[in-house]
Amino acid sequence: MRYLGYPEKQQGVTLVELVISIVILSIAMVSMMTFFSTSMSRSADPLWHNKTLKLGQLYLDEILAKKYDELTPMGGLPFVVTPDCAGLGPDSLGAGTETRASFDDVDDYHGISNSAPVSLTGAGLDSSYDDYRISITVACDGSDVGASGNAHAKIITVQVTAPNQKTVTFAAYKGNF
Repeated sequence: MRYLGYPEKQQGVTLVELVISIVILSIAMVSMMTFFSTSMSRSADPLWHNKTLKLGQLYLDEILAKKYDELTPMGGLPFVVTPDCAGLGPDSLGAGTETRASFDDVDDYHGISNSAPVSLTGAGLDSSYDDYRISITVACDGSDVGASGNAHAKIITVQVTAPNQKTVTFAAYKGNF
């Protein structure tokens, strides 16, 4: 004799349940992939910012270590009574002008424009810096910092442009001492 009790419960999912699950999973995957692709496109930004900061610091440290003026003695004192703000840029030397390796005061760096970054000796830096550009200007600006005359302080502005990024500007003052 056959038992005619409750039939066994059905196992599995229906086609409608399966389609709804696939649609929900697809929507979740699309939103997650959109989030990941957006974050991945910005993942190199900290690297660019860090390298830009390093280059700006490298150049400012080098420049600020130099004398204020061609006539400034080693150690900076006594200060130059009448510093010259008319002849900014590399000084003339016999047959040519100073090179970066022979720069001895801050205004020698004035006029470096859109140049690939190089070390003090003129050798290129790591190849990852090849597409960066450096521009440097030096100007007398003593009146903005309360110096006794406009020629008694110079502002050094270093602009670093990373590939496909905005230009970042660094500035520092060097006083006549």
